Amino acid sequence: MHCKYIIEGVTEAGRKFRPSDWIDRIASMAASYDKQRLVYSDLLHPELYEGQKCLIIDMELEIKNPGMFQYVMNFVKSNKLKMTEVCDITEQKIGS
Repeated sequence: MHCKYIIEGVTEAGRKFRPSDWIDRIASMAASYDKQRLVYSDLLHPELYEGQKCLIIDMELEIKNPGMFQYVMNFVKSNKLKMTEVCDITEQKIGS
């Protein structure tokens, strides 16, 4: 099973979190440059989820970069941001 956290740009109380570019700022911390173009990491990136721009954190980030994972989790907790865990269940065919 593969899981991700979806962090929305609103607090648990429903208020919009400011500054509005916080998602891009945090995602760029794990990004790299390719031919002078910013490339977001698959483990930490902005994405539209249910029509809203959110920060997506792949749980694998905790293993591959525990410091970055802890930083983002502390940011989410201290700012009381709305966070949802989503897991994909990959079905495997048995037999043929």
